[in-house]
Amino acid sequence: METPIKLVVFDMAGTTVNENNLVYHSLLLTIIQHGFECTLEDVLEHGAGKEKRNAIADILHATQEDQQNEVIIDAIFKDFLLNLDMAYQHAVVTPQPNSETVFEKLKARKIAVVLNTGYDSKTANNLLDKLNWVKGIHYDLLITASDVINSRPHPDMIFKAMSELNITDASTVIKIGDSVVDIEEGKNANCGLTIGITTGAQTATQLDFAKPDYILNNLNELIGILNS
Repeated sequence: METPIKLVVFDMAGTTVNENNLVYHSLLLTIIQHGFECTLEDVLEHGAGKEKRNAIADILHATQEDQQNEVIIDAIFKDFLLNLDMAYQHAVVTPQPNSETVFEKLKARKIAVVLNTGYDSKTANNLLDKLNWVKGIHYDLLITASDVINSRPHPDMIFKAMSELNITDASTVIKIGDSVVDIEEGKNANCGLTIGITTGAQTATQLDFAKPDYILNNLNELIGILNS
């Protein structure tokens, strides 16, 4: 690549972490418990990658005739957090294929590894604990939706990561994720590359809607891009 890459910002669930869409299944369960008709496809299409309260609002707006009020959204969000906490107590969570190898290869090149997510800090750290991923060993920084005012597709999480790592040029940053909103986040931050991956919430056709620079089927393909 012509511009040396200093930072790769990875989404978590679906991109680097395999939790079998547990969060989105929990979202679906909670929305149905509140009396609304919804499918997993609806949840993935309208909620993937977003801060989860915003995801609930967008899912309801897209699938219900009347836009739901803030009280209903807050109630669903509160119950979602409870359902998710219960689900995670027994969930099996594993790294996505080659994620840890890719982290090692990036660190060998002195490229920083940042994890960012539409989850809140508690949920994200629960995932990391299950994976035994340690800051400073597997990744350099975690930025969650609860660390910024504006979550995806706003670029705030990427900008916060850049600031904390003293990186000023967004063209030296790659953003990779499994949802359209991940790609939009990278574009809004003016990242050097925005990359979609098909291991998570959305298909290549759905990801292509946001016009990423690349769409991958496996994280290891990222190293080939860096070598090009």
